[in-house]
Amino acid sequence: MVSVAHMILIALAGVGAGAINAVVGSGTLITFPTLVALGFPPVTATMSNAVGLVAGGISGTWGYRRELKGQWGRLKWQIPGSLLGAILGSWLLLHLPEKVFVAVVPVLLIGALVLVVLGPRIQAWAKGRSGDDEGAPVKTGRMVLLVLGTFAVGVYGGYFTAAQGILLIGVMGALLPESMQRMNAAKNLLSLLVNVVAAAAYTLVAFDRISWLAAGLIAVGSLLGGFLGAHYGRRLSPNALRIIIVIVGLIGLYRLLAV
Repeated sequence: MVSVAHMILIALAGVGAGAINAVVGSGTLITFPTLVALGFPPVTATMSNAVGLVAGGISGTWGYRRELKGQWGRLKWQIPGSLLGAILGSWLLLHLPEKVFVAVVPVLLIGALVLVVLGPRIQAWAKGRSGDDEGAPVKTGRMVLLVLGTFAVGVYGGYFTAAQGILLIGVMGALLPESMQRMNAAKNLLSLLVNVVAAAAYTLVAFDRISWLAAGLIAVGSLLGGFLGAHYGRRLSPNALRIIIVIVGLIGLYRLLAV
């Protein structure tokens, strides 16, 4: 039985995750540890989280729709990579024993937290690599690497969604002549697609393992958070957001290891 206080906390975590996903990425590191800290099993937390954050992904992607213009020639190749990767990652989560996830997720969570801490350097490096020729055609070799990288991040996202946005920014920043805002818009879209595929797979195959109350609360919160993040997030301090993410992530990591 989920108390009213816990319901409010989950909804607020959804607001924070939706906003952070739209602006920085890795909002899952707010909602996933929150659910684990409240006593939800790790696999249930991951599935419920993925379902709930679809709403926030939609509002965040819509808020950045202007920055997507001119990117569809490249995204038509990246999108299949994300979708196929998400299918494989979701399949792994659903078919590998839960003890494998319980053993692996602390490592993934630590890695995701490290990526959050290194986020500013990754983004600064990506900005330096992006150059001045925004929207320039991508050579075939780079396109192949980009699609393979997008696929790999999709596998990771289908299995454990935390920090997939930062991974995408890193991959695109290394290979694309794009501005950070345009890459962020593409990141929002691709992350949304991974979450949609994962949520659909979990719903079809493991409907009874999802906490629909938690998913619904996260959905409502993240829908609002994604809207706020897309419209006002640039005014917030990224460092403050990262500090919050790391603190909550460490609490969730402690909760996982203490079980």
